[in-house]
Amino acid sequence: MNKNKLFAVDFDTEEIIVSDSPNRSNNINFVERIKRQNNEILYNAVVTLTSISRASNFDIATFKAMDKVCQMIYNKSK
Repeated sequence: MNKNKLFAVDFDTEEIIVSDSPNRSNNINFVERIKRQNNEILYNAVVTLTSISRASNFDIATFKAMDKVCQMIYNKSK
């Protein structure tokens, strides 16, 4: 079963929260928290993803492209 990673930023602790969700499921499972200093590139990518999601002129194609970048950076770091 393929799982998609979900990313969020905790700006208070400067950590990325990584979760996963099986395809076609509403379940979300916590995976890990990553400190900014442990993966600065991923942290900056997730901050950008968060900014895209909050934009008043939200563009789904841009969001999906940035999500793929976050997935790639995360998978490469594992």
